[in-house]
Amino acid sequence: MHRYLRSFIYALRGIGFALKSEKNFRFEIVTAVVAVIAGLLLPLSALERSLIFLSIALVLVLELVNTAFERVMDILKPRIHPYARVIKDMMAGAVLLTTLTAIAIGITIFLPHILIVFGF
Repeated sequence: MHRYLRSFIYALRGIGFALKSEKNFRFEIVTAVVAVIAGLLLPLSALERSLIFLSIALVLVLELVNTAFERVMDILKPRIHPYARVIKDMMAGAVLLTTLTAIAIGITIFLPHILIVFGF
């Protein structure tokens, strides 16, 4: 059991590092909190809530993976390979695509409910 607790602590430390060092991750956390609050206040179905949570998780996980890749590429910086920049750019692109998809899902789910609340 001690080993699992230690793994959990290491994972939290990794998330904490991203919170301290990554402006995008902090923005995504704030956005996630807003989406969760909106999801709790609006009458969403279980499927809609699940899609919101899944979208949030995918964006945050991919941002953590992107941060890890960036750090690895930074370690290799003294002998940087031309592909190091390509790898960083591709990871940033993956985060961007996931984020745009999450935004599209959020608009698709939240917009009809918000329009009803405001009488449209």
